[in-house]
Order: sequence, then C-alpha cells, then structure tokens
Amino acid sequence: MTLREKITMGQFVVTAEMTPPQDADGDIIRRKAVHFHKGVDGVNITDNQTAIVRLSSIAAAKIALEEGLEPIIQMTCRDRNRIAIQSDLLGAAALGIENVLCLTGDHQRFGNHPEARSVFDLDSVQLIAMVQRLTQGYFLSGETIKKPPALFIGGAANPFADPLGFRVIRLAKKIQAGARFIQTQPVYDLDRFQEWMEGVRAQGLNKKTAILAGIMPVKSLKALLHMENEVPGIRIPKSCFTRMENAEDQNEEGVKMAVEMILALREIDGVQGIHLMPMMWESVTPRILDEARLLNR
Repeated sequence: MTLREKITMGQFVVTAEMTPPQDADGDIIRRKAVHFHKGVDGVNITDNQTAIVRLSSIAAAKIALEEGLEPIIQMTCRDRNRIAIQSDLLGAAALGIENVLCLTGDHQRFGNHPEARSVFDLDSVQLIAMVQRLTQGYFLSGETIKKPPALFIGGAANPFADPLGFRVIRLAKKIQAGARFIQTQPVYDLDRFQEWMEGVRAQGLNKKTAILAGIMPVKSLKALLHMENEVPGIRIPKSCFTRMENAEDQNEEGVKMAVEMILALREIDGVQGIHLMPMMWESVTPRILDEARLLNR
C-alpha cells in the first residue's frame, strides 16, 4: 500500500528524512536505506538541505526506490525557475517517484555557496499549485501534457512562527493549492503546537490534509543550542535545555525526549502521523520507532 493510499484511508503514518551525501557516492544512500525498511511509510530525500550542495534528491530517490523504499523528493523554490521545476518533476515521475514535498528552501547564506544567486521564481504556495496543475494535465503555461505526472503533493508548516493566526491561514492556502499532506517543523514546544492544532481543527483543515508532526532527535546540548540559534522557526522550551544539560548520557536523553514527544503527539486530535528528522543520525530511526510503539503498528 502506498503512502497516498494510507493517508487517504486515514491511517496513522510515519515519514522520515534521509540526507544525501556531499559527493557522488550512491552507496551511502543504499547503506542508509536499511534504517527505513520497517515502520516508515515514506522517506524524504532532502534537496540541498541548508543550501549545501549534495547529491541530487531525484537521483538519491531513485536509488532509495530501488532499495525498496517509497521516496518523497523535496523540491525547493530557491534553485530553479518554473521551467526547471516542471522538467525535474516530469523526470521524477518517469522514474517512478510519486511523492513531492514543496518547499521555499533555506536561504543560500546558510550554506557553502553564500554568493549564489537565489531564484524564487515561485513561492511554496505557488509551487504546490503548479504541481497540482501538472497532475491535472497542464503546464503552468496552459499547454496540455499528454501523460501527466501522478504526483502526491505535500507541503510544510511552521506552527511556531508568529503571528500564530497567520500560520493557520498559510496552511489553509497550501491545502487549497493542493497539499494532501503537511510535515511540520520539529515539535519541542508541545503547548504551542497544541494551540496551533486548535486553530487547524477550528477550520477543519485536518479533515482536508494529513498533519504529520515533526520530530528531530538531538545528540547533545550543543546540537540543541545550534538549532535554537541557527535554525529559523524553531521554538525550544528551557526545560529541554535543562534536561539535556543534566543528562548523564545526552545521546540517550535525546532519544528519550523524541519518544516522549511522539507519544504525546499521538494523543492530539487531528495529528495523522509523525515526520522524523534524524539529521545525519538515520541509524537511530528504528530504535525511536520501536520505543514509540510505531515499528510494527
């Protein structure tokens, strides 16, 4: 059963994230794939994450597909104009890749080519709408497509940016544009996430798309501090820093915090899944899913 089918049927799903290497070694994708064979319904392949040059998300997704995974390619607005995006999506579909997550993309100043010129021909809402139009058999120009790509469209949401009301409005725009699943920024502030979900439920948005709550396990206090200071749109309560600082084993505490958050998120009405972002720590995926009782659900 595909990710599209599971979400359409209302099943609780798990997606997880894989980071391609900064070289042409496809075997790295093959080695990482073993960590996603159980309990994971779809694997995100990041698209030059944090604006650092990496192996193509489409190429990595094809390798993942050959390894028995269901890939979700990420497509950002930062690096391509509408011509290149449409071309790449046709190529991905021709390779058997059916899922796409539409993103704005991290600004190039965060990466290893800060002098690069950004494109941003479209924003993320316009990108979702364009992909939806492709699936309906039309290029953005209005020309028809003989064999349209059968893509399942996702988007991202940030429940932690201000103002809160606007985040719900922006989510509604993405759903209206065609997003059938939404992966959120990592959840550390559960109270704020619950407040956002109240707004989502009030508008019935959880009935129109699958909300997958983000989980990002961290290995250390240093990693947690880096996220707070360098990653836009992250809100981390002081209690998380205190726990990590006082932990005898910070790796273990990071796993424990992730598992506890998953269990709490599963109790929130309207959450249809989780999106695990292990950030170069893919090997921890089976353990977290096992301890959160999601490995053999």
